[in-house]
Amino acid sequence: MKVDLHLHTHFSPDSLAPIHRVMERARALGFDRIAITDHNCILGAQVAWERDPDFIIPGEEVRTDVGEVIAYYVKEEVPKGLPLLKTLDLLEEQGAVISIPHPADRLRSSALGLQHTLAIVERVDAVEVLNSRCMFPGDNRRALELAQQHGKPVTAGSDAHMPMEIGHCGVHMPDFENHADSFRAALRKAVPFGAEGPWWAHLGSRYAKIRKQLLPYDASSPDPVGRR
Repeated sequence: MKVDLHLHTHFSPDSLAPIHRVMERARALGFDRIAITDHNCILGAQVAWERDPDFIIPGEEVRTDVGEVIAYYVKEEVPKGLPLLKTLDLLEEQGAVISIPHPADRLRSSALGLQHTLAIVERVDAVEVLNSRCMFPGDNRRALELAQQHGKPVTAGSDAHMPMEIGHCGVHMPDFENHADSFRAALRKAVPFGAEGPWWAHLGSRYAKIRKQLLPYDASSPDPVGRR
């Protein structure tokens, strides 16, 4: 299966991507499944899953007090800003599959970094080793080395905040039933593909964040138009 394990929709504060555009673009590129992992929000993932429960992996990228973790098959939204260990407790209680996104990205304040990653790596299911929004390929390589050193399965994703970013990277993995246990087992044979994307993709996120601050935006709508 061809899967992108890190995608954002307009339910993230730094994205304007309508859910239907994200899903259409991913299908056109031949993806078998995608994970919707909006920042501190599972509503977009739930809306997408209701539209196509076989195509969508419901997820959340959660900002803790020291950085971000990604969880798949989240049933209840975990609020941002909690202590890292408390966040893991809440995700584990609901049986979520947990990965550490872009752990070694030197430019992102949201990255856990080496110290915090090492503190929890034995508790997580996987490590993201290829993220197309990492500006330096060496940061992805360091993440891969870390996963290999600790015997962790790997994840990869475009981290797309705009539909045009989808497809830059992902994983090939065995077919799996669309639930946490089957996904967790299939991750053991996941193989990343793709490469880093263009630097200007970050400008799109900055524009989205500013636009939402300046213009009324209906974040509760599955396909917002930007103004009300």
